[in-house]
Amino acid sequence: MEAPELHFRKLERMYLSAPVNKQLYNGITIAISDQRTELSLKIEEKFFHAANAIHGSVYFKMLDDAAFFAVNSIVNDVFVYTVSFNVQLLRPVTSGIIKSIGEIKFKSSNLFIADSTLLDENNKLVGRGSGNFMKSRIALTQEIGYK
Repeated sequence: MEAPELHFRKLERMYLSAPVNKQLYNGITIAISDQRTELSLKIEEKFFHAANAIHGSVYFKMLDDAAFFAVNSIVNDVFVYTVSFNVQLLRPVTSGIIKSIGEIKFKSSNLFIADSTLLDENNKLVGRGSGNFMKSRIALTQEIGYK
């Protein structure tokens, strides 16, 4: 078993190397610690729907990813996966930097529940999420960017 800090850094590198983050969410940042993850993203027009605010898919991604990696922070042998995830879109966002914070609320041998919040650059709550996560059979290896 490796040191937790090394595990956190490997998860961060894996996240940032994922094609979706390199291509669509270039510039996203991630900081993983024990049972907690924080993401930030600068808002760009490419994230907007027709009414010129960020699309709900951006809320989902930020909230799910923060909760997901909060869970994977304590699972150091396999990739976890999202079983279900509920999102509440509370306020529109049109500019600035958004920040998502995910934290574990429940854990058992294979089921984890994590909540996340999405804040605008004024620390105003703009979205909330809660998800159920389980361990997969996909090992955390260099082949998936865990290095």
